Amino acid sequence: MQNINEAKFYQALENIFTGAKIEGDGGYINLLKIKSSYYKLILERFKKDVSAESGIIKDSFKEEFFDKLYSFFEKYFSESGSVYFVKTANWQRVYEQVYTDNKDVILFWKTHMLYYVKSDILFKDISAEISDEQNGWAYNFHFDVGTLKNKQNNEKKNLFFDFSKKEISEKDGKKTYYFNVNYSEGGKKTKTSEISGKLKIKEGILEKAFAVFKKQSEVDFFINKNADAFLNEQLDLYLHQILLNTENKFDQERLDQLKTIKVFAEKIISFIAQFENELVRIWNKPKFVLNSNYVITLDKLTDEIINKLSKHSNLKEQIKEWQELGMVDNNFSFSERSEAHKYLSIDTKRFKDLELDILALFDNLDEALDGRLIHSENYQALNTLQERYKEKIQCIYIDPPYNTNSSPIIYINNYKDSSWLTIIHNRMELSRKLLKDNGINITAIDDIELRYLTVLQDNVFGKNNYITTIITKCNPQGRVADKISKTTEFHILHSKNLATIGKLFIKKNDEKKPFPLKRGGTNSKRVERPNRYYPILVKDNKIYMITDEEYSKIYNREKQLFNDNFVESLKNKYESQGFSFILPINQRDEKVVWQRKFERVKEEKETYIVKNNIIYTSSSDVEIPKTLWQDAKFSNPQYGSSYLKDILGHNKFETPKSINTIKQFLSMFESTGIYLDYFGGSGTTAEAIISANKEDDGDRKYIIIELGAHIDTIIIPRIKKIIFSDCWKNGISQNGKGVSQFFKYYSLEQYENTLRNMKYSENIPSTLWDTKNPFETYIFKADQKFADVLSIESEILEVDFNKLYKDIDFAETISNLKGLPIKRITKTGVLLDGENKEMKTNYKDMANSEKIEFIRLLKPLLWWGE
Repeated sequence: MQNINEAKFYQALENIFTGAKIEGDGGYINLLKIKSSYYKLILERFKKDVSAESGIIKDSFKEEFFDKLYSFFEKYFSESGSVYFVKTANWQRVYEQVYTDNKDVILFWKTHMLYYVKSDILFKDISAEISDEQNGWAYNFHFDVGTLKNKQNNEKKNLFFDFSKKEISEKDGKKTYYFNVNYSEGGKKTKTSEISGKLKIKEGILEKAFAVFKKQSEVDFFINKNADAFLNEQLDLYLHQILLNTENKFDQERLDQLKTIKVFAEKIISFIAQFENELVRIWNKPKFVLNSNYVITLDKLTDEIINKLSKHSNLKEQIKEWQELGMVDNNFSFSERSEAHKYLSIDTKRFKDLELDILALFDNLDEALDGRLIHSENYQALNTLQERYKEKIQCIYIDPPYNTNSSPIIYINNYKDSSWLTIIHNRMELSRKLLKDNGINITAIDDIELRYLTVLQDNVFGKNNYITTIITKCNPQGRVADKISKTTEFHILHSKNLATIGKLFIKKNDEKKPFPLKRGGTNSKRVERPNRYYPILVKDNKIYMITDEEYSKIYNREKQLFNDNFVESLKNKYESQGFSFILPINQRDEKVVWQRKFERVKEEKETYIVKNNIIYTSSSDVEIPKTLWQDAKFSNPQYGSSYLKDILGHNKFETPKSINTIKQFLSMFESTGIYLDYFGGSGTTAEAIISANKEDDGDRKYIIIELGAHIDTIIIPRIKKIIFSDCWKNGISQNGKGVSQFFKYYSLEQYENTLRNMKYSENIPSTLWDTKNPFETYIFKADQKFADVLSIESEILEVDFNKLYKDIDFAETISNLKGLPIKRITKTGVLLDGENKEMKTNYKDMANSEKIEFIRLLKPLLWWGE
């Protein structure tokens, strides 16, 4: 018969590993099933081992044995089963006196060893069975989310449960109570007491049922990076406290008892740790790229493709989008379009049969793309991009939620600051690896988390790489908070390696003076920017240009060679006609480039100045940035909220940044490079980069990562609009200037998707059990994980990835795994930059050896953790 403490201990373990009985197909539900399945296997062996130690675990010590185990483990498990500091016992003075809920932020001690699993809320219909222990029966509930709409922009909303109906099964007479679930509007609350009276079910039972539903999707669970080391360290401290208890008698019997507690605690720790380690592997596995599409402006397309578009059955749908976005009116005709419509954008989601034809227009696809928009939880995206963009990002600009009442992150634990810092720390550690050696990280924040975030970034980037904190007057009217009116926000700047960075300069807001057209400094060599090496003709201080045909013969893009003999023949031709033939040559007689492209110089040449055969163009002067920016153009209400409302025609995104703030930071860098924002928000960073490129003829590229659904409803529409026109009012184009653009957008497989799709074994093969210590046996070797997409019959390997996901983008997935840019995508495969052989992605047509190579490459995606 179990004693009280024994029963309490086993009940606590069951709560950790099983919880309420839940049915459904969600990833979190699958996780609970796995834990429950493996717990049942391990529990039987644990009880057997306890019985084998009946010589020690007996009498009064048996009560203490289970009490001590319970007291230890209940301190480190949250309601979701996450392993970290949840409770601190009063007698554990080493923690009680130093760390409290109010001081948890100190080096975010409570959660610094964790991954904070913060993902999109993916509510699923769910059935739950809740027991009434007093009466000895169970209630069955079903929750329907058919009418529930996802939250946007991290809104702070509560769930509302509305009783729908009661059904009685004809088969067994079982009653099931159905509830509709929605988000509360206008402060509407669940009328639990009223429902309780109507259904004659205790309020406590209803509350438990509602909690089960919330837990399956709302719970933010943690993953401990090294649960084994963490729990064993805490166990040693725990046992040390027992030893220091003055009531202890230090005889051999007592020491044997404490050793027994340690041995059995370690058994549980070993089992917990190997399960936790598997979650770490799933969390950190690279992710499949899904649902890719491209957006390209009409000016980049050939007449042949334009002709195919004009006859396409989905053209009407595309025109309807242009009309809804305010680009064209209802009388627009594609066949009668004008020059003003050349920056209308085609979205290949409507023209998948033409997508490869469009991509074939480019010899180097990744080089041709202006940017990428990635719909993903940002840790998963940053982790997946590690190989592809390692040390390639010039600047990271992020504007994370400020962790205030106006921009909250909802937590289930009591350590709000600590959890927020953990979220930022996890992601910043990854993003730092993506920065170039001379790259800079810029983080926008307000005064609430400023003090903590500065120290955090010092830890990630090194205190010696701190550059400064720039204050911007972002709200001139002020926002009332507490007892003061807040007008400013802060930007914390850290470099990857401060030694590689010279003085920083930004554009002045007013003064302008002539600026040399010839480029100097970095990215000035012609091999780096070959399209900007060409001659300019001057006669009587007036600028002339060579012909387009002559320009096209200077550089062979396919062979990547300059035709200097041809340039010399041009020199002889034009000098014989009395022109000065000016090439961009620096003082060391090296061939460099002009600041601007050939086409732009042709358009602007009348505005340029020629002095002593040196060509100047008006350009904003630069200055060393000050730490206080007060110009009105940095106002978020005016150049963020109002500006975005004019573009979109609505104000459904509450806190957009002023586009001018980000453009000013961009002016610190050369007009090239890759720029990353992994808190994409409303897409201001993407627009700022497109606008800056338009102004200075730059080649900056952007990567924007955003979790929320507004990547589809706000960011993508915003970019489509601003590349068509730079002038909008109430969502309608005001005949502004457009810009040529080509970008890609896609989703990534998420942690939730992996958990939902992974296969596991309920029956562990006996060969996997180490009879001496089954608690440490790696039972997850029995799991199929994603291996069900493979089948081998008669030495023929068959692959069916549709069992996992539809619309996998293998080209982008392989590019991420290999860390190589994409040159070309064909019907059968992908050619990566740096490889001379096309990796075939049409696995049904591959030879056996190539199939094996393909599967070996994708193994981290399919079979992780060996």
